[in-house]
Amino acid sequence: MVELLAPAGNFISLTSALKNGADAVYIGFEELNMRVNASNFSLEGIKKASEMLKEYGAKLYVCTNTIMKDKDIERLKGQLPYIKEYGADGIILSDIALIDLATENGLEAHVSVQENTTNFYALKTLERLGAKRAILSRELSLEEIKEITKKLKETDSSIETEVFIHGAMCMAISGRCFLSYGLYGRSANCGDCLQPCRKEWKLSFEEDENDDVINTSECDDESFIILNSYDDSYRTNFFSPKDMALIEHIPELIDAGIDSFKIEGRARSPDYVATAVKVYREAIDSYQNDPENYKYNPQWMEDLMKVFNRGYDTGFYFDVPYEISENNQSKFIKKDIAKVVNYYNNIKVAELKIWDDLAVGDEIMIQGPTTGSITHVIDSMQIDGKAIENALKGSNVAIAIDEKLRESDFVYKLIPRED
Repeated sequence: MVELLAPAGNFISLTSALKNGADAVYIGFEELNMRVNASNFSLEGIKKASEMLKEYGAKLYVCTNTIMKDKDIERLKGQLPYIKEYGADGIILSDIALIDLATENGLEAHVSVQENTTNFYALKTLERLGAKRAILSRELSLEEIKEITKKLKETDSSIETEVFIHGAMCMAISGRCFLSYGLYGRSANCGDCLQPCRKEWKLSFEEDENDDVINTSECDDESFIILNSYDDSYRTNFFSPKDMALIEHIPELIDAGIDSFKIEGRARSPDYVATAVKVYREAIDSYQNDPENYKYNPQWMEDLMKVFNRGYDTGFYFDVPYEISENNQSKFIKKDIAKVVNYYNNIKVAELKIWDDLAVGDEIMIQGPTTGSITHVIDSMQIDGKAIENALKGSNVAIAIDEKLRESDFVYKLIPRED
């Protein structure tokens, strides 16, 4: 059975992943992972997270995948015993020096996508070094992955393979980018990327009769990425690829013999985690439980379009990505409108303090460390025991909702984005 591996940048996302069916969750260890701007987890946070995962029978992997200098290695050496003691199953690493340190402490060593593992021989080498798993390069095609897993099976190899199936794509091979460092002194390879690639860039060039750069491709149109901007200059998002979404190709991925499907997004919101995990869980279970009668559900993509995305592509799995993306193309905007002040278990009613207008029929999202991220369409509201259709900002309003909420949970209204 393939593992569904979910991201968590904080405890709300962690709960969201678990409640929606993740088999495993990966989190960042403070200052030593590729998302230093996410909330991340301390040693005590790892302990609490592992206790939560055990309740769901899920595994916990801790990211320690930045570029490591001696001082970083020495610091991590003293913390690995506690990472193991506090319940983590393994660490995700990009420096192969950590393989020995991980296994010495009883932790699985998972080699990060930053290692750019692209062939069977590299996997066998990593296996001899003691790696339990390798995340394959995102630049591999599905046919190339199938060839790798076939060779591993033929040689009775025990190393596991993991691939990304959903989330952001980086402009650089396996995320090895120096653009942020070159511009701002903030290194992507140390988890501190400011993502200048996502900005709109102005492109200029000068004609030169001595230019020996020749276009030898079959494409004569060299302007497909250029947009005429408001000031009559030319601008483009050519550094910013669309997000990856493989929801339409779950059968092919499972049949390829991959061990773990990974969702990218430790820096993204809890509702993104909840939705992505729920959708892929349904698709994976549907195919594994009854492959002959499996049918793709178009609603899965509709749901994925509701959360943050830059538009979707299939990455390098079937062809070279050919489209660029401007920014978030989610169909909804989340507006912060309220917080939960009480929940009455006996009657399944939540009391909300609202600072924006609310009406019956509105779709809301509730998020909290224990609640996770859930959506709900309001079908009834009351103030002082009287049924109402509309509530004005500044009110305390009661709504009927079956799922238990907690005091201080955040409440957002989902507003359709205008085209």
